[in-house]
Amino acid sequence: MIGPKRIICLTEETTELFYLLGIEERIVGISAYTVRPLRAKKEKPKISAFINGNIKRIKELKPDLVIGFSDIQSDLAKNLIAEGLNVLVTNQRTILEIFDTLSLLGSIVGKGNETQKLIEGWKRKLDEIERVYSSKSQPSVFFKNGMNRS
Repeated sequence: MIGPKRIICLTEETTELFYLLGIEERIVGISAYTVRPLRAKKEKPKISAFINGNIKRIKELKPDLVIGFSDIQSDLAKNLIAEGLNVLVTNQRTILEIFDTLSLLGSIVGKGNETQKLIEGWKRKLDEIERVYSSKSQPSVFFKNGMNRS
């Protein structure tokens, strides 16, 4: 087995990826906000919300890697690092950055080839959506991500 064997996923996306890669046995804790895959919510201990986590419980699970997302989790990441845990936090904001992050995560767990196949499939689906909808009128959309901390 290549890579970490005991992983805490502070976000749903990593949990979902690792289930798709068939390495869910490596996940020892997940975010309480995880809804996909449904199995994960039933099978894995919930150790965090999005911006805070049960550091004592996380340490008890003895992870060799804790994976988070976004500067919003920076305080939690800082506290976990101070406790001597290995932490990886990514901050992807575009589809390309999402694919790059997924590729990185796949490589870390020794599933780079399998991850690339998933990414290629998702890219094909996005290309198809673009092909179908590119000639249609485009609505105006505003998307706000994150919280206003001022």
